[in-house]
Formats: sequence, C-alpha cells, structure tokens
Amino acid sequence: MPQETVPAPIPGKVIKVNVSAGGQVKEGESICEIESMKMENPILAPVSGTVSQINIAPEQVVKTGETLVVIDF
Repeated sequence: MPQETVPAPIPGKVIKVNVSAGGQVKEGESICEIESMKMENPILAPVSGTVSQINIAPEQVVKTGETLVVIDF
C-alpha cells in the first residue's frame, strides 16, 4: 500500500492533534495545528486515506521537515 509521509512545514509547538491512528482522513482535512510565531497554523492532509502512524503529541515541539504522520492511501 502506498504511503504519504507528512512533514512539518514550519517549526513550532503542536497544540492540537486532530487524527488518530487507524482513523480515516480526507484530502485537505486538518491533521494538527502548530503554533509558530504566535499564530495557529493548521496542517492539512495532502491525500485521503488511513492514518497509519502518528509521531506527534500536544505540546511537542517540532522542527521543519520532521515527520508528523504517515497516511496509507
């Protein structure tokens, strides 16, 4: 099954995770929200599919390029 790795486009703190492992996600749906420079930035799913891996948790600090989730499609 093909997979899409979703990297963090910006550095910041994860304030909300909107998906769960094994859950379905649609293209364009918010995966999580990252606070960067006092702004909340929704991170959107690039493809529709099943979330197979979550590498983040609320309050976690992420760097640009760090894998947030993996989606099987």
